[in-house]
Amino acid sequence: MYYVAAGFELVRDLTPARRRSRYGDIDFDFEHGVDTTWANIGLRTRLREWISGGQYQPSEPELFHRIISDLPVKPDGLTFIDLGSGKGRTLLMASEYPFRRVIGVELLAELDAIAHKNIEQYKSENQRCFALQSSSGDAREFDFPAEPIVLYLFNPFPEHVLGRVLANLHESLRVEPRDVIVVYHNLIHERLFADRMWLEPVLRTTQYAIYRAVKG
Repeated sequence: MYYVAAGFELVRDLTPARRRSRYGDIDFDFEHGVDTTWANIGLRTRLREWISGGQYQPSEPELFHRIISDLPVKPDGLTFIDLGSGKGRTLLMASEYPFRRVIGVELLAELDAIAHKNIEQYKSENQRCFALQSSSGDAREFDFPAEPIVLYLFNPFPEHVLGRVLANLHESLRVEPRDVIVVYHNLIHERLFADRMWLEPVLRTTQYAIYRAVKG
């Protein structure tokens, strides 16, 4: 049933009207000289997204900045990590805050290649973090750095992948206890967070939830 629904959405996404609607967020690209919108992703990449169970969708700038303002700690000195980072828009927006560094991981190499170009071309008078990196890989194999982090998840994975990512994070915390904030945007698999008692809810809206790892 999933593949039938996903296939229907794939066909819809290829229609001219749907593609035009996806260009509604292109102001960010014009302003900063980058390519982060969804609308110009090719059919081959869309098919690979469909097979992997994810879909690139760039974060809306105003909402992203609201999320950062809602964090229970200041970003100063923290490491920002976006798993399922696509073309890297979230990485670019995060660079406007004093994070220690900004890291993105994207499964599809073609999207990661665009993210690299975007990082090189990004123009912003507000940029405060210049240690940006993007890499292509499976988020389930990502080694969380042993430092305080903000983990950003814009519903990038199917449920089973998200469960593995959270399990890896929990193990990382067991080995190296530290301050960890998790942002889950687009609450499709929210129940997975409710089942993790080591994640304490900080804030929930209709669009996103913020959790903080329990120490000890």
